Amino acid sequence: MINTNKYLALIYRSALISLMSVCSVVYAKEPIQAIQAAKNINIAKAELGKKLYFDPRLSKSGFISCNSCHNLSMGGTDNLKTSIGHKWQQGPINAPTVLNSSYNIAQFWDGRAKDLNEQAGGPIANPGEMAFTHTLVVELLKTIPGYVKEFQQVYGSDKIHIEQVTQAIAEFEKTLVTPHSRFDKWLLGDKNAINKQELAGYHLFKKSGCVACHNGVAVGGNSFQKMGVIAPYKTTSKAQGRVAVTGKEVDRMYFKVPTLRNIEMTYPYFHDGGAQTLEEAVDIMGKLQLGIHFNKEDKAKIVAFLKTLTGEQPHFALPLLPPSSSHTPAPKPFE
Repeated sequence: MINTNKYLALIYRSALISLMSVCSVVYAKEPIQAIQAAKNINIAKAELGKKLYFDPRLSKSGFISCNSCHNLSMGGTDNLKTSIGHKWQQGPINAPTVLNSSYNIAQFWDGRAKDLNEQAGGPIANPGEMAFTHTLVVELLKTIPGYVKEFQQVYGSDKIHIEQVTQAIAEFEKTLVTPHSRFDKWLLGDKNAINKQELAGYHLFKKSGCVACHNGVAVGGNSFQKMGVIAPYKTTSKAQGRVAVTGKEVDRMYFKVPTLRNIEMTYPYFHDGGAQTLEEAVDIMGKLQLGIHFNKEDKAKIVAFLKTLTGEQPHFALPLLPPSSSHTPAPKPFE
C-alpha cells in the first residue's frame, strides 16, 4: 500500500526542485541578481552597532551621528549635494547610501576603505565630519555604564577598543540590505511584478550598455569607472577619484560605480550631487558614458525601470541609548 503522505511529500519536493531550477535559470541569465536577506549576522554585535550608529555622542558636538549623513529614513543618505559636518562645514563629496553597502568592492567613492569596518572609523576622526578622535570616543564610551556592560557581553572583555566600535557598526550596517524589490520579484519568476514600460526600460538599460557598470546584486558598487568617457564631466567639485588613493594619474576621475538599488530615494546623484533628478542623471550618463542621446520617452522608460529597484527598507524600533554618567565629558558643539 502506498503511503499517501510520503507520496505527496515526494511530489511536492520534486515540484519545488523544478521550480527552483526554473527560477535559477531566470536568475542566471540576467546581468542583475536578486538581493537575499542578510545572513550570518552576529545579532548581539549588530544591536550594539545599531546604538553606536545612532549615537551623536561619538561626535565632538554631540549632535552628529552616522545616521545624520546616512539617514535610514531617507534611503541611507541625506539627500544633500554634500553633507554638513562639524560647525556647519560643507563636505567635499556626496554621501553615498549605506543601504546594501556590504556588497561594495570597497567603501567611499574613491575606495580608500577596504571594508565597512575600516570605513566606520573614518568619519569619527575626520575634522570636517564628526571631528572627534578614536581615543576620545573610547574614553567617552568607558564612562557610560550601559555601554561598558554591553561591550563586555558582546566581546567578553572589560576593555573597549576602537576596533570593537567599528566592528559593531559594520555588523549593523551588514543588516541594511533591501530585498523584495519589484524587480527582484520579476527576476525570481513573477512576471506581473513590473509593467510593460518598466520592462521596456530594463531592456533599453541592457541594450544601451548601462549593465556594463551597473550589474550584479547591488546593480553597481563592484567596480571603479571613469566619470566622463565620451566627454569630460564638468564639475566644481575638487574630488578627483581613485588618484587620491593610488597616486596614479591614470586613476583621475575614476570613482566607485554607485549602486542603483533604491536609487529613487538617494538623490541628488553622482559624487558631486550634480544631478538632482533621475531624468537628469540618465541624460548625463547617456551622453558622457555611452555617447547616447536618450529622447524623453526613452528616459521615462529607464527611470520607470530604475524605480522598480526600490526594495524593502530596514524597519526596526529606534534603539534606546544608554544614558551618560556624571563622568561623561560634555559635548563641545561650538568649538
